[in-house]
Amino acid sequence: MHRLKNTFKKKINSPLKFVYSENNSLSVIFHENDLLMGVVGEFNKNLKELEKITSASIYSRGNSILIKSTSEKNEIIKNAIQFLANQFINNGAIEQKDIFSSVDQFMINEKVKNSNVTDIIKTPKKSIIPRSEKQKDYVRSLRQNEIIISTGPAGTGKTFLAVAVGLTMLLEKKIERIILSRPAVEAGERLGFLPGDMKEKVDPYLRPLYDSLYDLFHFEKIQRMIEIGDIEIAPLAFMRGRTLKNSFAILDEAQNATDTQIKMFLTRIGENSKIVVNGDPSQIDLPNKNMSGLDRSKKILSHLNEIKVVDFDHSDVVRHPLVSKIVKAYNNNDKS
Repeated sequence: MHRLKNTFKKKINSPLKFVYSENNSLSVIFHENDLLMGVVGEFNKNLKELEKITSASIYSRGNSILIKSTSEKNEIIKNAIQFLANQFINNGAIEQKDIFSSVDQFMINEKVKNSNVTDIIKTPKKSIIPRSEKQKDYVRSLRQNEIIISTGPAGTGKTFLAVAVGLTMLLEKKIERIILSRPAVEAGERLGFLPGDMKEKVDPYLRPLYDSLYDLFHFEKIQRMIEIGDIEIAPLAFMRGRTLKNSFAILDEAQNATDTQIKMFLTRIGENSKIVVNGDPSQIDLPNKNMSGLDRSKKILSHLNEIKVVDFDHSDVVRHPLVSKIVKAYNNNDKS
């Protein structure tokens, strides 16, 4: 698979060919059979999934894929196939979530004329492709702004994309270390009641950050980077009094940080550093939800040019498509 992936990367500039016919049919012609097989999937499972999502007729014929639907929907499916081809070229595989994402991003904007992805994050283990316009904006902000505050529901990529950008900057030696932090607040439990030493008490709260790292780089190398201090994972309480230089610092689950704590974290920024604050205001675990400082920090700081605020919603969810429906249902219930 590694050899296959490298072969495709050399040919990434060879576009697919599109042939429009009468009766609202469109043929997508592939120059590489292996790429066609990757996009179609075993026993045509990827095409069947596309058919189910779009209610269109999609067939595999020889070295091409035939689409029969309305002209508008043909364009959406065409762009989705381009997206999936690019995903296979970069990662050597297509997951079910990629199929949903390939359609969703073009259903939102039917005027999209192509799926050329310009904001790919290339990590040692995989390439990450932003799957919505909001995600693209977020990735650009992570690269360009000094402080980024992002809010939105679970599954919108807030933490994962930030960790990916931070890891690439570390490997490119643009920074010297990544700092990952979270408030140690979960479902009413306190650190003192958990068994073990301080690391064992803290690790369960920081597990999602570990998961993101291991998904992007090899386990042994991440462990080594943590051991030598290139990657530091610490609870928010440990950040007071520090100045972060040449660093990429992420505060995750910031909805569980107070106004004072977020101010403290933001003011740690030093020379050649970035700070990212992520959170979901709908999932506050603090005893008093009014103690959360996430929304207030957005209101106070959004006018500063150096600070970028990105607000995600259910349409940006890139986990299982049911997650988006769950988030939307809860939001509608809250409003009513």
